[in-house]
Amino acid sequence: MARRWIVLLYAAGEILLSLLAVFGLFSALWLLFRRAMYTQAGNQPGACAVVAARGDGTGLEQTVKELLWLRLGGARPYTVLIADAGLDTKGKAAAAALANTLPQVLVCPMERINDYLDLI
Repeated sequence: MARRWIVLLYAAGEILLSLLAVFGLFSALWLLFRRAMYTQAGNQPGACAVVAARGDGTGLEQTVKELLWLRLGGARPYTVLIADAGLDTKGKAAAAALANTLPQVLVCPMERINDYLDLI
């Protein structure tokens, strides 16, 4: 009976050790993948995500926050530029609120987008 328990504990230990090895290998590969995908910013030119906003800005806050969430993954930081492509009063207020609360968000009229891109 005792011998059976020893065999079961040995098997359980091997299974646990195998799972830890697989997890370690997966973690190492994930770190190498991230390192290859997300290069260091260094002296590279700035990146920018442009969001063309229209109407009352429905979904604008969600879109901007999703783009900012992507920055958390370790990717190179970038600026989110909200281009006013016909925002009404409510939409302009929403865009201005985002720009005032989030330092990495800018708002500009669509006609002046090139001027803003030159600054980034």
